[in-house]
Amino acid sequence: MERKAYKFWFATGSQDLYGDECLRKVAEHSRIIVEGLNRSGLLPYEVIWKPTLIDNTSIRALFHEANSDGECAGVITWMHTFSPAKSWILGLQEYRKPLLHLHTQFNQEIPYDTIDMDFMNENQSAHGDREFGHMVTRMGIERKVIVGFWDERSVQAAIGSWMRTAVGIMESSHIRVVRVADNMRNVAVTEGDKVEAQMKFGWEIDAYPVNEIADYVNDVAAGDVSALVEEYYDKYDILLEGRDAGEFKKHVAVQAQIELGFEKFLVEKDYQAIVTHFGDLGSLKQLPGLAIQRLMEKGYGFGGEGDWKTAAMVRLMKIMTAGMEGAKGTSFMEDYTYNLVPGKEGILQAHMLEVCPSIADSRIAIKVCPLSMGDREDPARLVFTAKEGKAVATSLVDLGSRFRLIINTVNCKKVEKPMPKLPVATAFWTPEPNLKTGAEAWILAGGAHHTAFSYDLTAEQMGDWAASMGIEAVYIDEDTTIRNFKNELRWNSVSYR
Repeated sequence: MERKAYKFWFATGSQDLYGDECLRKVAEHSRIIVEGLNRSGLLPYEVIWKPTLIDNTSIRALFHEANSDGECAGVITWMHTFSPAKSWILGLQEYRKPLLHLHTQFNQEIPYDTIDMDFMNENQSAHGDREFGHMVTRMGIERKVIVGFWDERSVQAAIGSWMRTAVGIMESSHIRVVRVADNMRNVAVTEGDKVEAQMKFGWEIDAYPVNEIADYVNDVAAGDVSALVEEYYDKYDILLEGRDAGEFKKHVAVQAQIELGFEKFLVEKDYQAIVTHFGDLGSLKQLPGLAIQRLMEKGYGFGGEGDWKTAAMVRLMKIMTAGMEGAKGTSFMEDYTYNLVPGKEGILQAHMLEVCPSIADSRIAIKVCPLSMGDREDPARLVFTAKEGKAVATSLVDLGSRFRLIINTVNCKKVEKPMPKLPVATAFWTPEPNLKTGAEAWILAGGAHHTAFSYDLTAEQMGDWAASMGIEAVYIDEDTTIRNFKNELRWNSVSYR
């Protein structure tokens, strides 16, 4: 995954009522804030200082330039003094990128001994930001509001978190999903309105005959396959479990050939996510397993059984977490079976084969095992258990009249006992607030059995993305009660009609 060198512009609002000396201080203060933000080490992208905006012409010019600049992923606004909000109308009307309203002030503490009216006039963010905020609200413009002293690490971390959401908003329109064949027949939740998805999110979802991509697999040179197989054998544990070593390696080589062929297809045709379907494999010798796992680890999105919505969401969440220090991983996931023992409740997560190794908490091994679906030879797959910790599981569903993003905060745990006969990668989590309430709320919201899952994103970030896309988001977390959740769904059905 190539991480683009996005930047965020810092726009300070004021006006010329208080004279040039005041404007000089405004510019100086905003420069210091920008330098402090960039120096904090908590921002994943650079902040660029822009000259103070004092009238309609300068404001409109800045937003026009921001729209046109390919590196600009958003504008951070701050009203140092009183900036008459009608001056912002035309610029805001034309602006098309993420917007953050930073409600802060240059000084942390009131200078009790020296404060006078000059200081009051020059340092009135509490006044100016409310004027600006009123206009943005009246115009119905979606934005993020962060409140607090600019040099506090919590505020800087919140800005950094929003930056990742903003990049997800920007990159959403660059996601292209290739559908190998179609979705699983007669399954509702993996379907959806692809035209509306392109209008809402910018996603392109295109179908190809399975044998068109299989031709790329068949054209991979034997030497390239052998080299990749050797890489596998160096990197992963090999679990023969009684299989002949030569026969095992041939099965692994099939996945290596699929990985190389699929990746060449994706690169040449400029797709960033892919879906497969075990019911339509054409000339492929195996259901893609290890190959898909490796592609996900490289940053591609994936959805099983033709689930293009989840594939796009996995890609989006990988974009949002790109370059994150200490990242724990993002993957496609599926709900499988419950543990209902009191005090040990949880959901065992897995898929037939395709779970991203970025979430692994243990040594990763290769197994070759039979698979009843697909009517092909035994596929090779990577097996491991997932990390512990808090994460989010998201499900984007098409309700016919609108999209809804369901966001569940979950707590990943270790399973109580080994599962030696289960030949797939697994995770085990308990949804917040608990299994009974979490599962009931998920079902009431229409959540799918597939999820786009990440340890590295928060419910707030995913909700901010949904708000910017203009779609409904519902949260299932420690504060969820079924009574309130049902009411929220009723209200949303009116609001998002």
